[in-house]
Amino acid sequence: LRIIRPVMDRPIEDVRDLLERIQKIEQRGHEVILYPDAEEYIQRALYLDRIKDKVMEIRRDPKNHPLRTSLLKGELLPYQLDGIAFAVGAGRAVLADDMGLGKTVQGIGVAEMLAREAGISKVLVVCPASLKAQWRIEISRFSDRSYQLVLGSVKERASQYENSSFFTICNYEQVLRDILAIEKVKWDLIILDEGQRIKNWEAKTSQVIKALKSPFALVLSGTPLENRLDELYSVVEFVDDRRLGPAFRFYNRYRMVDEKGRVLGYKNLDELRERLRPILLRRTRKLVMSELPPRSTEIRRIPPTEEQLELHNTHLRIVQRIICKKYLSEMDLLRLQKALLICRMAANSTYLVNKVPPGYSSKLVEFENLIDQLIDEEDRKIVLFSEWTTMLGLIEPVLEKRRVRYVRLDGSIPQKKRQALITHFQKERDCKFFITTNAGATGLNLQAANTVINVDLPWNPAVLEQRISRVHRMGQKRPVQAYLLVTEETLEEKLLGTLSAKHDLALAALDPDSRVETVHLVSGMEELKRRLEVLLGTKPVSPIDESRKAEAEREAERIAMKERVASAGGQLLGAAFALVSAMLPTATETEETRQVAQTLKSRLSECVEKDERGQLRMTITLPEESILDQMARSLAQILGQGLKT
Repeated sequence: LRIIRPVMDRPIEDVRDLLERIQKIEQRGHEVILYPDAEEYIQRALYLDRIKDKVMEIRRDPKNHPLRTSLLKGELLPYQLDGIAFAVGAGRAVLADDMGLGKTVQGIGVAEMLAREAGISKVLVVCPASLKAQWRIEISRFSDRSYQLVLGSVKERASQYENSSFFTICNYEQVLRDILAIEKVKWDLIILDEGQRIKNWEAKTSQVIKALKSPFALVLSGTPLENRLDELYSVVEFVDDRRLGPAFRFYNRYRMVDEKGRVLGYKNLDELRERLRPILLRRTRKLVMSELPPRSTEIRRIPPTEEQLELHNTHLRIVQRIICKKYLSEMDLLRLQKALLICRMAANSTYLVNKVPPGYSSKLVEFENLIDQLIDEEDRKIVLFSEWTTMLGLIEPVLEKRRVRYVRLDGSIPQKKRQALITHFQKERDCKFFITTNAGATGLNLQAANTVINVDLPWNPAVLEQRISRVHRMGQKRPVQAYLLVTEETLEEKLLGTLSAKHDLALAALDPDSRVETVHLVSGMEELKRRLEVLLGTKPVSPIDESRKAEAEREAERIAMKERVASAGGQLLGAAFALVSAMLPTATETEETRQVAQTLKSRLSECVEKDERGQLRMTITLPEESILDQMARSLAQILGQGLKT
C-alpha cells in the first residue's frame, strides 16, 4: 500500500514511474491485474513518450529534414512532412487540410513512418469506392509496400482481408457488409479517407466504423465540419472517444439553445480549438500557396438570348412571389426549388428546360469561341465541368465537329471503368478534354490538365473550389487557368456575387489562428429567405407607419360610405320617379310620347358616365348648404317617427 498510495486517486502523469511501482509490487509476490483499457493507455503513453523527441526534431525544420527525400519514393513538401510527423506524434489524429494539398500522400507517409518507428504491419484504408483505384496508384508511386484491393461479391471478399499485404483497401459500403471478416484481423492502423462520411453519429456506417479497433488511427478530411458542431464531435470520437467527453456534456458546453432546445449558435469555440489542438491539424491552400504553381481565374460574362432571358425571368418571378410570403409551405419549397433550378438551366440553354432542339444558348456560342483559342495550343489539356449531363450532351457535338479527342465521366459511368478514363486522359497527349459533372470533382487527381472550364456555377461555393482543386493541387508543375462562364442578367450572375468559400463555423472551430469565440445561427427558413433576397436583390419591406396606416383605413371607410350613399341615393331617385308615375293618371302611350321619352333618355345619358365596374354615375350639385341642412332635418324626423312606432 505504501508503494501505490502516492499515485492513488489522481491522474497518472508519469507512466514509467507507474510501471516501476507495479514491478515492485509483483516482486513482493502480489499479482497485479491490468484491464485492457489501462494496458492500452499505458502502451499509448509509452509510445508517445518515446516518439516525442523525433517528432519535435522533424517539425522544428521539416524543409531541411532528410526524411523529406528518404521516407517515400517521391520528395515530400515541407508541410506534408510536418503533417506526417504530427499524426505519428499523436498516434491517433485528424488531418483536415484543404482539398488538393496531398492528404493521400501524407496518409501513406504516416503508415511508412509508423512501420519504421512502431513496427506496424497491417493497415486498413477505408475510402469512397471512387478513390480505391487512386489509393492503389498512389501507394505504387510513393511506396514499395504491398497492397490488397478488396473486390468482388460478399463471399469473395471475406478471405481478402486476411492477407499478407501491408495495405488493405476497401470502401465504406463494404465495411458494413464485411464487418465480421474485418473484425477478425488485428489492424495496427486504420485510415479513413474522406472521413466526413462518419459525421452523422446516428448513421449505421458511423457506428460500425467506430467499433473497429486499432492502436493507431488517421482521419483524412478536407471538411470534417460542414454545417453542425455535432459532425466534428462524431469524427473526433473515432480518433479519441475521450477527447471531447460525453455527448451531453459537449453539447451543453458548446451549444447555445432556446427554451425549446433549438440550437441558436455555438460558444466557447476558443476552448474547443485548444482541446482539439493535440489531435487535429489543418492547413489551408492560402497558407501553403507559395508551394503551389500560380493560378488565375477569368470570368467570361455572356449576354443571354431573348429566349433564354424570357424563360429565365418567367421563373424568377415565381421565385420572387414565393419568398415574399410570410410563411412557406412544403409545396412552396418544392415550387421554389424547381423555379430556381429552371433559372439556372435557362442560363445554359433553353434546351435543358424544354428539350426543344436545337435550343437557344449564347453560352455555347461563347464556348465555341473559347475552345477555338485554346485547342491550338500544343500543351493545353482541359477539364470541363457542368452541373448537368444534358449540357455535356450539347458540348460533345461541338468537340466532335472540331475533331477534338475527349473522355466523359458522369454518374452513369460504373466505378470499375472510371480509372481507365482518367488514365487515358492523363497519359494520352492527344486527349485534350476531360468533360464531367460534379462526379469528377470528388477525390480525383487530374494534374495532367492545366485548364479548368466551369460551364456553369454550382449552388455550393465549396464545389467550385473542389472542381479547380482537381487540377490545381500538389503534383501540378504548370500554372493553372480557370474559366467561369457566366450568363449576364440571370440568377447565375447574381450567384457569382454571393459565392464565398468561407464557412464561419468551420473556420472558428478548426482554424488555430481564429479568434472567434461565438457563432450565432439563424433558423433554416429565415436563412433561406435572407440568402434569396440577397441573391435576387429583393429589398425587405419597410416597417409600416402606424399613423399613416390608421389614416389610410379612415380614408378607405369614407370612400366606402360614399359608395353606399350614392347607391342608396340612386335607388331613392328611381323609387321617387316610380311613385310619381304611379300617381299620374293612366294614359295610352302614343308615338309622340315615345319619341319624347327617347329624347329625354338620350339627353340624360349625356349627363351619366360609367365607372370602372360598369355602374352608371350621375353627379348632382346642391345649390346651397341650406338644402343639405333641410335634407338632414327631414331624415331625422322620418327616423324619429320610426323610433316612436
